[in-house]
Amino acid sequence: MIIRSYDFDWNVVTSNFPRLLEGLGMTLGITVIVIVLSMILAVPVALLRMSNIEVIRWVAQGYIELFRCTPLLVQLFWVYYALPTLTGITIPGLVSAVIALTLNLTAFMAEALRSGFQAVPVEQIEAGKMLRLTRWQQIRYIIIPQALRQQLPVILSLNISLFKDTALVSTIAVADLMFTANKIASESYRALEILTVAALMYFVIAFPVSLILSRIERNMMRGDVRGGRKKSLAAQMVPGAKVQVTP
Repeated sequence: MIIRSYDFDWNVVTSNFPRLLEGLGMTLGITVIVIVLSMILAVPVALLRMSNIEVIRWVAQGYIELFRCTPLLVQLFWVYYALPTLTGITIPGLVSAVIALTLNLTAFMAEALRSGFQAVPVEQIEAGKMLRLTRWQQIRYIIIPQALRQQLPVILSLNISLFKDTALVSTIAVADLMFTANKIASESYRALEILTVAALMYFVIAFPVSLILSRIERNMMRGDVRGGRKKSLAAQMVPGAKVQVTP
């Protein structure tokens, strides 16, 4: 295989870097909005998935499996191209991206939370009943805090994946980082430099979060091994958890 010589021209990067930053801002904005919406919606979906009413449980499971078992790109195209055909309403690319990504992440997040809900010891729920807590109070003060604590690594991992998956929204002309990089590359004919910098920008955001995720997992494992003598970092980060203060 012959590797041809290539003269790098990084001036095209420096001159277009503000545009890349604007695209990165759009990517981060979409990521934050989708994460917030999914965290809110995942809790009721997970509870519906555990409902004693069979119809409700099957509907929730059907939604979760539909979005977990189909490609995100297909979901994105369906919301952008097919949904307006059904509704007769034109949906802007940015709104379509937020809808599709939220529906997708909510499905994965709901399944993670359901696993956490079911891992809460029955004895603690029974204790809540003895204290005459309502069902909502049991969910709010007993079930959700422990589920978040247990599933925090999974949730952070899903959020990292979402950040990378936002690159797909460039296919429906949303001016995110990938769309902007492709546009600059086509204008300057310098795809190698532009796309390399775009990849590095994704890496600079995702890699530190990945390190934090690994640190949280290690701390949680140490906390489990020590039998509760020291709370893990994840446990201390969750609202409602008691924080150990070393004098």
